Amino acid sequence: MPRLRLDELLEELQVRINAVRGTRDRVHSLLEAVLSVGRELDLPQVLRRIVEAAVVLVDAEYGALGVIDEEQAERLSQFLTVGVAEEQIAAIGPLPSGHGILGELIRHPEPLRLEELSEHPASYGFPANHPPMHSFLGVPIRVRDEVFGNIYLTEKRGSEGFDGEDETVLSTLAVAAGVAIENARLYEEARSRQRWLEANAEITGSLLSGTEETQVLELIVDRARGILAADLGVLAVPVQGSGDLQVALASGIDAEAHRGLVLPSEGSFAGAAMAAGELITSSAIGKDSRATAGPPRWAALGPALAVPMVTGGGVRGVLVLARAEGAAVFTQAESAPLLGFAGQAALAMELAERRRATEQIALLEDRDRIARDLHDLAIQRLFATGMTLQSAVRFVQHPEANERLLRAVDDLDETIKIIRSTIFGLQSHETGPAVQGLRVCVAGTVEEAVPVLGFTPALRLEGLIDTDVPGPVREHVVAVLGEALANVARHARATAAEVSLVVRSGTLTLTVADNGVGVTEGGRRSGLRNLAERAGQLGGELTLDTPPDGGTRLVWRVPLNAG
Repeated sequence: MPRLRLDELLEELQVRINAVRGTRDRVHSLLEAVLSVGRELDLPQVLRRIVEAAVVLVDAEYGALGVIDEEQAERLSQFLTVGVAEEQIAAIGPLPSGHGILGELIRHPEPLRLEELSEHPASYGFPANHPPMHSFLGVPIRVRDEVFGNIYLTEKRGSEGFDGEDETVLSTLAVAAGVAIENARLYEEARSRQRWLEANAEITGSLLSGTEETQVLELIVDRARGILAADLGVLAVPVQGSGDLQVALASGIDAEAHRGLVLPSEGSFAGAAMAAGELITSSAIGKDSRATAGPPRWAALGPALAVPMVTGGGVRGVLVLARAEGAAVFTQAESAPLLGFAGQAALAMELAERRRATEQIALLEDRDRIARDLHDLAIQRLFATGMTLQSAVRFVQHPEANERLLRAVDDLDETIKIIRSTIFGLQSHETGPAVQGLRVCVAGTVEEAVPVLGFTPALRLEGLIDTDVPGPVREHVVAVLGEALANVARHARATAAEVSLVVRSGTLTLTVADNGVGVTEGGRRSGLRNLAERAGQLGGELTLDTPPDGGTRLVWRVPLNAG
C-alpha cells in the first residue's frame, strides 16, 4: 500500500511538472509571438504576423483576421486568412464582409468561445466549397479605445475545442497586437507626412524656379497618385466665364477617356468637390450619382476621392484620384493630408503667377524707359543731323556729292522710321509668342534652322516690319521662311545662304538665296506649291530662279493691304 501510494504521488508530480513545463513553453511561445509581431512596422505585414502567430499559439487549423471598416462599422474592409489554400479561397468566392458569427463579434466585441459553430443563433451556415468548421474562438483587437478588428480561430487540433487557457493566451496576443498596430499606424503616418512634405517642396521649387506650369501640374498629379497608390489621376481646371471644368491632365487607367473633357459642375465628381469646397470620397465611382456627366469612363475603377485646390482667390483646380475596382477604399488617415497638399500646390501656383506678373511689369517698365531714351535722344539727334545735311546740300556744287548727301538724308529718314517702329514694339504691352514682333519671329526661325543647315544664314531686315505688316501676313511670312530654309537644308547642298525681308511701298518681299546646286528638274519642288498658294491667297506671287553666280533664289512677294 505505501508503495502504491508513492507511485500515485510520483505520477501526480510528473503531471504537474509536465503542466508547468507546458505552461512555461506556452508562455515562451507567447513572448516570442509578441516580439515577432512588435518587430514589424509595415501594417499589412503586422496583420499577417498576428494571425499566423495566433494559429500557432492555440494550435488551430484555420485562422483569420478581420479589419472593421472605418465608414461602415458593421462591415469588414479586410479579411486575412491562414490555413485555407488559394484554390479553396477562389472556389468559395467573395471573402466574408461581417455577417453571421463574424458580425456577432463586431456587434459585441468580447471574447467568444464555441464548441459548435452551427449551434449559435447568429450562425447561418457556410457557402459552397467552404471547409467544415466546428470549434471556434474569437477575440477583438483594440487600438487605444477603438476596436480595430477581430481574430477568428477554428478547429482546435487534437481536441474537442478551445479552452479557457487558449482564450487567455489569445486575448494576451490581441493586446500586444493592438500596440503593434498602433506603432505601425504611427510609423505609416510619419512616413506619409514626410512624403507629402517632400512633394510640396518639390512642386513649390519647380513653380518658383520658372518651370512650365503644365509640367508642374503633371508633377502634382504624379506625386499624389504615387503617395496614395491611385490607379488614375485627373486634374480639372475651371473654364473662364462659365461654371464648367476642363480636364487639363489625366494619367493612369483609361486616362485617354478623360483628357480634354469639358464637364459641368453639376453631375461631375470634380464639380461636386468644387461645390463642397472640401475633400469628398466614393467607394464606387462608377455607381456614384455625383459622377453621371460626360461619356462612360469609370468602368474599371472603384474607390475615388476628389479635392479642390483652393486659395484666397478661389478654386484653381480639382484633383481626382481613383483606384481600380476591388481595391481598398481611401481611408481617412491616408487621404486627410491631401487637402493640405492641394492647398499648398494651389498657393504655390498663385505665388508663381504673381511673381511672373511682377517680372512682366518690370520688363514693360524697362521697355518704356528704353523707348523714351530712343525717342528723346537717338531720334532727335538723327533728325538734327538730317536737317544739317539737308541745309548743306545747297552749298555743294558737285552733282555726285549732292546726290550722295540727299541719299544720306533719305537713309536717316528711313532709320528714324525703323527706330520708331522699334519704339512701338517696345511700348506694346502684349507679350507671348503669339504677339511677338515679326523681326523677333524671323530671327528665331533663322536660328532654329542653323542645326539642320550646318551654318548660319545671313539676315537682312529693312523697313517698318513690326508696324506695317498685319497679323495674317506675319503668320504666312514665318511659315514661308521655315519651309524655304527646310528646302535649302534638304536639297540645296549649300554652304551659305542669305535671308532678306524688306517692307517698302506697301509691299513685303521675302528673299531666300543660297549657293547650292540650283534648281534641277524633278528636284527641290517639295513645299513650293504650298508657298505659291500662300502668296496667291494674299494677292502676291512666288518666283524661283538661278542667279548668275549660281545657287537658287526664292522670292515671295505680297501686298501689305492683303492682311
